[in-house]
Amino acid sequence: MSGDGGLSGRRLLVGWALALAGPLLLTLLVAQVRDQVGLASTLLLFVTFTVVVALVGGLGPALCAAIAGNLLANWFFTPPYYTLSIADFEHVLALVLSVVVAVAVSLVVDLAERRRRAAARAGAEAAALSRLSTTVLRGQDTLPDLLAQARETFALDSVSMLERAEPGWRVAGSAGRRAAAHPDEADMRVVVDDAVLAARGRVLPASDQRVLAAFAHQAAAALERQRLEAEAVLARRLAEVDKVRTALLAAVSHDLRTPLASVKASVSSLRQDDVEWAEEDRAELLATIEESADRLDGLIANLLDMTRLQAGALAPLARPVALEEVVLRALAGVDAELIEVDVPETLPPVLADPGLLERAVANVVENAVRHGAGRVLVTASELRFGREEGRIELRVADDGPGVPEDAREQIFAAFQRLGDAPQGTGAGLGLAVARGFTEAMDGTLTATGTPGGGLTMVFALPIAEGP
Repeated sequence: MSGDGGLSGRRLLVGWALALAGPLLLTLLVAQVRDQVGLASTLLLFVTFTVVVALVGGLGPALCAAIAGNLLANWFFTPPYYTLSIADFEHVLALVLSVVVAVAVSLVVDLAERRRRAAARAGAEAAALSRLSTTVLRGQDTLPDLLAQARETFALDSVSMLERAEPGWRVAGSAGRRAAAHPDEADMRVVVDDAVLAARGRVLPASDQRVLAAFAHQAAAALERQRLEAEAVLARRLAEVDKVRTALLAAVSHDLRTPLASVKASVSSLRQDDVEWAEEDRAELLATIEESADRLDGLIANLLDMTRLQAGALAPLARPVALEEVVLRALAGVDAELIEVDVPETLPPVLADPGLLERAVANVVENAVRHGAGRVLVTASELRFGREEGRIELRVADDGPGVPEDAREQIFAAFQRLGDAPQGTGAGLGLAVARGFTEAMDGTLTATGTPGGGLTMVFALPIAEGP
């Protein structure tokens, strides 16, 4: 944005140079043809030159040119020559009128130029405020954006937003080099409540300071909004932690206590000295102990995995992995009669952490076996077209009751059970852990319907590049 004042410094310099040197040069030129040019023509030349000086340099240089031209015309071209006395009244009138015309034209030019520059300043101010309002309406009024826009608008070296801290001041945001870290380091300061917008580079004129104040108030609002957003994020995190803690307590209170109670009851029964157990009954009690222990192991493993995912402590070690080998290990603990597998050995290897992928597949298959009504089909194929091109797709399909389309994302949330599944059927962590592991390996896990009824879980894993 421009500063205050009339003409620019460069135009004033050129105007004064013309005012001082121009009349002398014009006198030398006209003196060569004084006998052929009358006084009226000579005065007209000086008036024309004065108008030119007024157009270039404004009022001051034009007055100087008019006075100098009048004196030179009187000395060299008005009889009697080489004296300031004038013999003819007509010549006096001509000289006076030439000065009046020069002054009048100079005043008009100077006034027009000042109004033009005032209009330009007003236009620049309006444009700056318009850009500021557009930024706000578009939702781009973040603190860095506003500070960068203020620096660009006023051609400053740096702009920073400072807020009071203990002790001293804290830089909440800045744009440009050598940003001020304290209000005393700034060339310009705008105070808004407990914040200060500090600008370095130059001192702005009064008209620009008004616009800078608008930027400062908007930046202060952005700073306050930034603080409120941070508090909201913290509140959401605390609420999520509280939610997880409550769900974890619920899981521990029932889902973990149920298998523990089964183990304790079975062991207590086997230790009774006054009862002679048949081999079939003994085997059944031991099977109950083993099944409950396996359930406890799975629940604790999922709880620990979910804790790692929420803490961001999961660090996958991805490498090329043969998918059919991982699937076979994941199905090792599942009754073979409940599973049908079609994973070709010719598929290219996937880029994954074999341990995490095995756990993810095992959780999904276990969920499908638990909620399905028949055999679970596990298939894999290479995607060669569409958005997922260059990936391997692993599908785990069951023919159970399925899940409504609008509820399919909810089943991946922690501590969510399918439909009205009763307590004791799991803590609702298996699918959440499976998706977390898959996404940590740059893959995806989604749910879709099985043709004919049921639910299909779809893994999409990146293909390992090269050998």
